[in-house]
Amino acid sequence: MAGCSSGESADQAAGSATQPAASASSAESARLRAALLPVPKGMRIAYGPELGAYGSLKSTQQGLEAMHQAKLERPECAGAAQLDATEPEVARAPAAVIAFSAARGSITQAVMSMPSASLPAPLPPQCSLYKATVGGSEVTYRTQTLTMPTKGQESRAYLTTASGGDKHAQIGTVIMRREHLIMSMLVVGEKVKPAGMFELARLADQNLARVTR
Repeated sequence: MAGCSSGESADQAAGSATQPAASASSAESARLRAALLPVPKGMRIAYGPELGAYGSLKSTQQGLEAMHQAKLERPECAGAAQLDATEPEVARAPAAVIAFSAARGSITQAVMSMPSASLPAPLPPQCSLYKATVGGSEVTYRTQTLTMPTKGQESRAYLTTASGGDKHAQIGTVIMRREHLIMSMLVVGEKVKPAGMFELARLADQNLARVTR
């Protein structure tokens, strides 16, 4: 094989050629994992850390399945203002995901690496209030855009109230970009406090800043 040194097989040469790429991938995975939040006080790790292409991760697949099963009054609001895992660039982006839980609720965080990183478009006005049928029950979603101090190069935060029958829950969403990294976080509970979300966003941004230096 042309290019092989004396005593080096084709397989060895191929392995040498791919080693830098593998090392780069390993380094990026380590960087993404280091960007994840530590376990918040009073919570435990419920899932992860899971590393891999964002679209292939278990949490991503579960999210897509949940959206497919829900029947929305406004279909265009499915996943609005969030990362779209059906887009090829997003689906194949290296990512790390972790989830924490406690009796009061849960936190799910994803960090991904995208060279041409940009945040999803802001929430469309028509998606601030809509209804959906989830598991046979009608649920009303009300979302407000929160005024959060900017994190990273750009960031957005939302608070959604989901109510139906005797059930009530709130979902806080934070998404930010720093350099080539995008961080998405969901905070779910009966009552989600914006101040708590903002503090988690601050800590998450500190981690992003550290690993992008």
